[in-house]
Amino acid sequence: MFDNLKTKLKGLFKKAPAEVAEPDAPAVPEAPAAQPVVQEAPKQEPVTPVPEVKQEPAPALSRKEQLKAEKEAKKAAKKEEKAAKKEDKPKDASQLVTDAGGFFDKKIKEDSLEDLLWELELALMEADVALPVVEEIKEGVKQNLLGKKYSRGHTLEEVVELSLKDAVHSVLRLNEFDFDDWYSKQKKPVVVMFIGINGTGKTTAIAKIANRLQKNGQTVVMAAGDTFRAGAIQQLTVHADKLGCYIVKHNQDADPAAVAYDAIEHAKAKRKDCVLIDTAGRMQTNSNLIDEMKKIVKVAKPDLKVFVGDSLAGNDAVTQATAFDEAVGIDAVILTKIDADSKGGAALSIAHTIGKPIAFVCNGQEYDDIIKFDSEWMLNRLFE
Repeated sequence: MFDNLKTKLKGLFKKAPAEVAEPDAPAVPEAPAAQPVVQEAPKQEPVTPVPEVKQEPAPALSRKEQLKAEKEAKKAAKKEEKAAKKEDKPKDASQLVTDAGGFFDKKIKEDSLEDLLWELELALMEADVALPVVEEIKEGVKQNLLGKKYSRGHTLEEVVELSLKDAVHSVLRLNEFDFDDWYSKQKKPVVVMFIGINGTGKTTAIAKIANRLQKNGQTVVMAAGDTFRAGAIQQLTVHADKLGCYIVKHNQDADPAAVAYDAIEHAKAKRKDCVLIDTAGRMQTNSNLIDEMKKIVKVAKPDLKVFVGDSLAGNDAVTQATAFDEAVGIDAVILTKIDADSKGGAALSIAHTIGKPIAFVCNGQEYDDIIKFDSEWMLNRLFE
């Protein structure tokens, strides 16, 4: 028993066999251990601490101020973009089209021209230009361009647009009228007769012209020739009192030609510079009104007959101007309420229809809200 126990214990502590050593390989000398390279850090100058500056927070803008700032920024950007485009583009259609053309030039064909003219026709109608005027201008542009050639460096759209602008500009600047220059050459007293339908701002326009003349050192007499309405006489009287003008007026239903005559005689006697004659504003189809107009013209012999039209009236303003021009003759036009008119198509319509210049436009209710008509300004309004 003890022998068996010894045998077991002897097996537990039996040594593992020694590994067989392989033949000795030639000794390889060990490489010396690499010494770590230590680089010295560059010397830095001592940094002077910068005192911290506390910035005051920008005051918060109100929503209204933010919208206003955004609107001004967009407006400025749009203006710069428009100016840049204007510099790059030719000034008129004559710089683009030619009868001869070069080898690479394109010929303007009727089919492609019709599509573009249709789009421009819609744009003019949206600007309240009378349809007959649109048709005539469109036909004129078509005849000027059809069969011509244009450079490949430009598009047909540019050619048509510039040609249309040329046509519109030529109408607007037709017989350009400088009221101040005209007035300075007239014999005193200068007689100006105003014609127009009630509600167009005729009486207010007369007051604005009176104010303008007085600021230039002229003396003015008003004639309340609209004797058909008592309210018209009273309205002109209020303006005369505010401006310090002398007014000649008769009772309601008096002869308007007699009122005009008395006002001119007063101006001559008192050596006044100008007589401004108001007239009745019934519809232009009223035969009695037309007879009155003719009589006033015969008696007063006005130096200038001015039609006052509402720029918002559209085709009605054209019809009115045509009727009065045929009856008594119109020398110039004043357009009112231009500040409320989105584009100003009435100016183009009237100028094209009766062929008479626009002297002034009224852009507000105050006496100073009247400006000389500028064809370039109106052209920009139409095509902006």
